[in-house]
Amino acid sequence: MAGTNSERELIAEGPAIILVEPQLGENIGMVARAMANFGLGELRLVKPRDGWPSEKARSAAAKADHVIDGTVVYETLEEAIADLNFVYATTARQRDGFKPVRSPLTAASTLRAKFTAGEKTGILFGREKSGLTNEDVALADEIVTFPVNPAFASLNIAQAVLLMSYEWMKSGMEDASVPLFTEIDQEPATKEEVVGLFEHLEEALDARGYFHPVHKKPKMIDNLRAVISRRAYTSPEIKVMRGVVSVLDRFQRGPRDEMRVEGEGDDRD
Repeated sequence: MAGTNSERELIAEGPAIILVEPQLGENIGMVARAMANFGLGELRLVKPRDGWPSEKARSAAAKADHVIDGTVVYETLEEAIADLNFVYATTARQRDGFKPVRSPLTAASTLRAKFTAGEKTGILFGREKSGLTNEDVALADEIVTFPVNPAFASLNIAQAVLLMSYEWMKSGMEDASVPLFTEIDQEPATKEEVVGLFEHLEEALDARGYFHPVHKKPKMIDNLRAVISRRAYTSPEIKVMRGVVSVLDRFQRGPRDEMRVEGEGDDRD
């Protein structure tokens, strides 16, 4: 097709693009095309509605076959990001303020610096109709939001991926603008390690009656995960945190009503 040249070096690197429960194969294909345009090659799908592989996706990808052929499908978002060190969540909606919100330019510069440092990164994109849930966003490190018309802020999924892919490619052409990380001796934590910390801490708190009243437990867990994941942990830091929880867990677990702290409870959110 016009604009392609098989004699030129094919660029396929950078952050993984993760589509959470995409619906239409055509949209997935257009995402693959946008990725290929700007040098991204790794596409991950979480529970695509119409299954995979998809001939509609391949057709819409307009010869971005290397992206389509390499696509991996996951059953859960946790599995899709388990091996990543840093993840952005894209959203146009106002969130709770626990996580830093970055512009596409800043996000791309951060991703480029982490890529150069050898870290594995990803960008989450939500469902066509409803975007990402609070639970999805809680698994990310930071949020990236596009500067769009507030009265008409909806982007289709391929447009959103195109904008981030463009900023990624541009960041590689402006080396002077990319912040350099200081050398570190500790390996960045994977999302699998971070989720393990979440689950370990939540189980210990649940056994001591922290999540009260019960009907507010899901929101309290969302808030807890958002606070804990505000910074990027290293693997040794995760081990320290889990060691702390393990020591606390040695204390006798009592009835939930006895473990409640006076003054806390019904007004939690």
